[in-house]
Amino acid sequence: MLRHVVLFRWKPGTPPEKIREIEEAFCALPARIPEIAGFEWGTDVSVQGLSQGFTHCFVVSFASERERDRYAPHPAHTAFIALSRPHAEQLLVLDYHPAG
Repeated sequence: MLRHVVLFRWKPGTPPEKIREIEEAFCALPARIPEIAGFEWGTDVSVQGLSQGFTHCFVVSFASERERDRYAPHPAHTAFIALSRPHAEQLLVLDYHPAG
């Protein structure tokens, strides 16, 4: 299994309606991209204050790197990038294989 983690920090002034549209678009990807084996997301609720302004975390699971590599250029994924990227002040993306 491979986990693909995407964290968003929004540009100042990004309207809540646009953020909701982006959330909904990301949540629609599992129904459109068969390579996605699992999906979850949420917003920061940490009390530690270490989020550095990142508010949204999306975790996409794939059976292997091969499926992740098919997901990356998928038209639904590239459309999501086109929708979200103009509103992201910063992105953090991390892929990993769960260790235990």
